[in-house]
Amino acid sequence: MKKTMFSKILLVFITCSIPLTEAFSQDEQTVASAPTEEEVLPNYKYEYIPDFTYEEINERIKSMDVEMSFELNDRIFSFIQYFTVRNRDYTKMVMSRKELFFPLFDETMEKHEMPLEVKYLSIIESGLDPQIRSRVGAMGLWQFMPATGRMYGMQVNSDVDDRMDPIQSTEAAAKYLKSLYRMFGDWEVAMAAYNCGPGNVRKAIRRSGGKKTFWEIYNYLPRETRGYVPQFQAMLYVLNHLEEHNFQLEDPTYALDHEQIRFNKAFSLDKLAELTNLCVSDLEKLNPSIKNKKVPESNRSMAIRVPKSKSSYIKENLTWIADSLNNEPLMLLASVENESNPTPASFATYRVKSGDVLGSIASRHGVTVSQIKQWNNLSSNLIKVGQQLKVAPGESKTIAQVSTAPTGQTLYTVQPGDSLWIISKKNPGLTVEQLKRLNNLNTNNIKPGQKLIIG
Repeated sequence: MKKTMFSKILLVFITCSIPLTEAFSQDEQTVASAPTEEEVLPNYKYEYIPDFTYEEINERIKSMDVEMSFELNDRIFSFIQYFTVRNRDYTKMVMSRKELFFPLFDETMEKHEMPLEVKYLSIIESGLDPQIRSRVGAMGLWQFMPATGRMYGMQVNSDVDDRMDPIQSTEAAAKYLKSLYRMFGDWEVAMAAYNCGPGNVRKAIRRSGGKKTFWEIYNYLPRETRGYVPQFQAMLYVLNHLEEHNFQLEDPTYALDHEQIRFNKAFSLDKLAELTNLCVSDLEKLNPSIKNKKVPESNRSMAIRVPKSKSSYIKENLTWIADSLNNEPLMLLASVENESNPTPASFATYRVKSGDVLGSIASRHGVTVSQIKQWNNLSSNLIKVGQQLKVAPGESKTIAQVSTAPTGQTLYTVQPGDSLWIISKKNPGLTVEQLKRLNNLNTNNIKPGQKLIIG
């Protein structure tokens, strides 16, 4: 008993003699002193990824309200793990794009009386990128090969590729998938045929002994197709259970409201943007099937999508805009030499007025739109009232713009890039119709150097 008591006293003494270190807590960490200049602290950014089990995923799938029901298996579960854990960035990319195209997909699927879930197939095909190209030459949201695209009415040539057009390609994909469903009577098998072709699916059915479902012919399908449908089903689950996997999108991208307008002209999107003060990048996004930013003569009747905010203005002024699309600005040698590097002393400051567009400002100063954009670091044709622009006077104006005829009439010499509308804006109180009457013009077509009566 005495020995035991002595041992306890000795242990307490030894413990108390050990020097204590400073305690650390989470609260104290927040008030720690800032690192010195010599210290470099790592910046760790962690993303919380919720744990889940096979049973939890299975229960969620069973409770999903979808027309194309499916049963969970190890293959689908592995793809769910891939999209929610190993490659979350891909899922986030899809989330950021889906509002651009899902409303269109839903509308098209409903029109063709198809399950709305079919739209998720485009994610597996293209990642919702309308201009993506596969290694074998398939293009667009639904990855059509050229021959299949033409079979469904899409033009594929050096000027236009309708496979990149979301509306046309989605319509074609719906028709093709529905025909495959009629052929095989099963949506999973129809999607497999969309990937590897109906011939390979028929071969797999024969080799399986006449089985008809995807999982019954699974082992007889090409390797890529065996992963294709399970990926579709995994993405169908993931995008319907984003919160459970801590996916939160702060800035979704929505489709730009637009209308279709026919100009019945061969023209460049740059010229249309110049005349209407639109952003070229917006026109390119709305018309992805147009290559090189040009509508060719062979497709002059195609409808062009323009932002809805500008559609009323364009329709009200369609006649002069369409006529002016052919007025390409002339690039004269005298101005080419000074385009890249004008001296700072040669710049003048121009303040943008109401009604100004870059085309009219460029014409007024004898320069080009591209020059003004270059001098002012402009990425688009958008300008605001009151904005100050640097403009170097052009050296190509060898003829005075305004002169007086022997008859006493005031004449205007058409400058490169001019249109009747631009000339009317230079002369307050003068309308396009008055210009046409004064000069006996039947159309809005004018040419640089042409003299017009303006008063």
